[in-house]
Amino acid sequence: MNAIISSTSFAQQLKQRGLQLQRQSVHTLQVNIGKRCNQACNHCHVESGPKHPDNMTADMVDQLLHLLEKSPDIHTVDITGGAPELNPYFRRFVTAIRQMNKQVINRCNLTVLFEEGQDDTAQFFADLGLKIVASLPCYSQMNVDEQRGNGVFDKSIKALKNLNALGYGQESSGLELDLVYNPTGAFLPPAQQQLQNDYTQQLKHDFDIVFNHLYSITNMPIKRFSHQLERDGKLYEYMQLLLENFNPEAVANVMCKNQISIGFDGAIYDCDFNQMLDMPIAGKSLNIQALQSFAEIPVNIAVADHCFACTAGSGSSCGGSLI
Repeated sequence: MNAIISSTSFAQQLKQRGLQLQRQSVHTLQVNIGKRCNQACNHCHVESGPKHPDNMTADMVDQLLHLLEKSPDIHTVDITGGAPELNPYFRRFVTAIRQMNKQVINRCNLTVLFEEGQDDTAQFFADLGLKIVASLPCYSQMNVDEQRGNGVFDKSIKALKNLNALGYGQESSGLELDLVYNPTGAFLPPAQQQLQNDYTQQLKHDFDIVFNHLYSITNMPIKRFSHQLERDGKLYEYMQLLLENFNPEAVANVMCKNQISIGFDGAIYDCDFNQMLDMPIAGKSLNIQALQSFAEIPVNIAVADHCFACTAGSGSSCGGSLI
């Protein structure tokens, strides 16, 4: 990807500005528990889909739980996919983590709750007190269905109503429901707070739906979205947009400084995006099977030009804007 940007690479940008990117204490573990998904969204950096074979095994789940027991500094486990709920060991995994008194974030695409065998999944979330981060790239049916497939918007609204009925997003319930916005094209997201205000107003007015926070996430120019940009002749233009909007303040808050990413096979990465590009942590292959605890994770972080997406404008992370 370095050849895409004409003026400077991400590593050069850091050096020119006297910025250093190193890992600090790791308090969040993001786990891609499998790439199987009931959807195949055109912006998906995981390239997940219904027939994807990659799924975390029971042995790998047990190894992760063993390491988490020995890693008290990790207080949050962020579970993603694919659709995490489609992994056969998902419930055993999150139940054991909650028994360690660690927070569990489950990244839910909402429509998976209507798949076969998922009838009681929303209730399972509530019973364990999982924090739900749900994908809803727009409050407009046309935009959502265009990005995620026909019928996805209606199912998503129904799922959100069901979660609200269980207490999610309701004041003082303790059950947090956050939504994720992704741009529908090759542009930066609007200001996160303004988007949250718009979502709050529209979802309440149109569907009587409530939620806690909105995360605004910049589309990452890798995998499926990158292929789309190349096909449309917009990849260079998009990369230049990210470069021109580089924000040094965002570098201080990038998520790779405090979290690491685990692949379905136990391989360790600096972030979920590096994982999808098969860029190993600190430039060397490392697997959880070689660790005694997560305190052994190296401080160096592998970077490439897709990192411009995390540092453009207000910055971007799996938890939304950085500034």
